Amino acid sequence: MNPTFLIVASARGPLDAMGALDIMWVSFYSIGLLLLSVIMISAVRKWVHNAFLSFILRLIAFGMFLIGSILMVLVVFTWPN
Repeated sequence: MNPTFLIVASARGPLDAMGALDIMWVSFYSIGLLLLSVIMISAVRKWVHNAFLSFILRLIAFGMFLIGSILMVLVVFTWPN
């Protein structure tokens, strides 16, 4: 495919094929993932004293934070004109 076609085809953003209410739900899911990752990191720092378990839970929280951040960036780039 021509790279110029991809830029023109996605002029409104990567979630352009979705409806506005679906994009709203994606934003809620991303906010929930961000909030859950912060709560999880705080709980791990306070209550988990096993180093291996702490590492695994922090890795899961980082993954949730990364997915939530990427979804939020996609939602912002799909903002209506």
